[in-house]
Amino acid sequence: MTSARLPIFAVSALLLGLIARLEAAEKAPLRPWTENAWYWEYHGRPVLLLGGSDDDNLFQWPEDDLVKQLDRLAAAGGNVIRNTMSDRKDKGFEIYPFRQVNGGKYDLDQWNDDYWNRFERMLRETSRRKIIVQIEVWDRFDYADNGGNERWQIHPYNPKNNVNYTYEESGFAKRYPEHPGANKQPFFFTTPKQRNNRVVLKYQEAFVGKLLEHSLKYDHVLYCMDNETKAEPAWGQYWAEFIKVHAAEVGKTVMVTEMWDAWDLKSEEHRRTFDHPELYDFVDVSQNNQNKGQIHWDNFLFVRDYLSRKPRPMNTTKTYGADGNKFGHTDQDGIERFWRHLLAGAASMRFHRPDSGLGLNDKAVASIKAARKLESLIPLWSVEPADELLGDREANEAYLAAAPGKAYALYFPSGGEVTLDLTKAKGPFKLRWINIDTGQWGPEAKVEGGSKVGVSPPGKKNFAAAIIK
Repeated sequence: MTSARLPIFAVSALLLGLIARLEAAEKAPLRPWTENAWYWEYHGRPVLLLGGSDDDNLFQWPEDDLVKQLDRLAAAGGNVIRNTMSDRKDKGFEIYPFRQVNGGKYDLDQWNDDYWNRFERMLRETSRRKIIVQIEVWDRFDYADNGGNERWQIHPYNPKNNVNYTYEESGFAKRYPEHPGANKQPFFFTTPKQRNNRVVLKYQEAFVGKLLEHSLKYDHVLYCMDNETKAEPAWGQYWAEFIKVHAAEVGKTVMVTEMWDAWDLKSEEHRRTFDHPELYDFVDVSQNNQNKGQIHWDNFLFVRDYLSRKPRPMNTTKTYGADGNKFGHTDQDGIERFWRHLLAGAASMRFHRPDSGLGLNDKAVASIKAARKLESLIPLWSVEPADELLGDREANEAYLAAAPGKAYALYFPSGGEVTLDLTKAKGPFKLRWINIDTGQWGPEAKVEGGSKVGVSPPGKKNFAAAIIK
């Protein structure tokens, strides 16, 4: 009897091919996961994006503070931040991207190297920690005077503050006192299909081009055109196409989206993104986090169903909710929103900055740690929302994601008791509780399949359960 053996050169070729594929996977950029497009993959592996930060434009922070924030996030198991390209003078150390010349005015044709060095540092430090960055290119609040902020009065794009154009040449007014939601700022009407304002557009294009000069060197960046915009569709479309074309010129493929302002995800605004997968590679539904309870869950699942013919990652980069904020939201609201989206199938969740959100405080860190514990037992991309398997359930009492017969992930915001339908599930299951408020493991128990079983958390607030074989 003889055995067939591959020649040594053939074995070597197979090994080299395997090594090449592994190396290619390790270099693969962030993109929708090929096996489940509701989620992201990074370096060839599925990745669930969880995060929080104490500011939206961390790139502006002093280096020591930035590094401490990123280290705290990474230690908690977090791996995503939001980074607006904002230069609001909220903390006093923020700077503009343009150089000041004689007389203190800005020259929009010259860069402030310190601004761009800060941006590069943030990209470099997040890359080292494999923390994904969702960049928001434009923020309407930077160009308005509403609420006494006087941001337009000091901004370099205001003609009185630069050497490049006048009010008459630019079409700008001296003041914009209305809330940005009124959408009266001509800054957001410059593109060719809008007012074709070439005087201002060339400086906007130069800014985005400079941004890309830095960011396209990295593979851990997502691009969102605006912060909670009410702009005309042509505005976001122009910048999405602009970014994609520039990326393609250097052999890169990038993921882009738009963030609309409407709280109701069924609104026409959101369909401008939902209905255009050829342009927008993922969706950001952060404004759902203005909603509470069952409505919050149902609103998200509406989008999931709407996109089901062509699934895309659904990101929520702003999870609102913190005691004492202007919206009247609470810490508990923030935790609930984070966890509802987690079980509903969101690809990315981030606690919004204080005081609108928990940022990266102890409660946020505990939630992220708890979510990673749940993920360690049940990869969230392996289950689907399945509240229909819960009985004796009141609105907002409990939420379920499941792979029936294999795994069940439960979230209880504030105690209660429900039944879980295991009538078609065979064999015993192990139940492991997770205390979301501490980020620690809770009690264990056994659950028998073959019937409807009662499930009640061991405490009155924020518990998750993993029920597995």
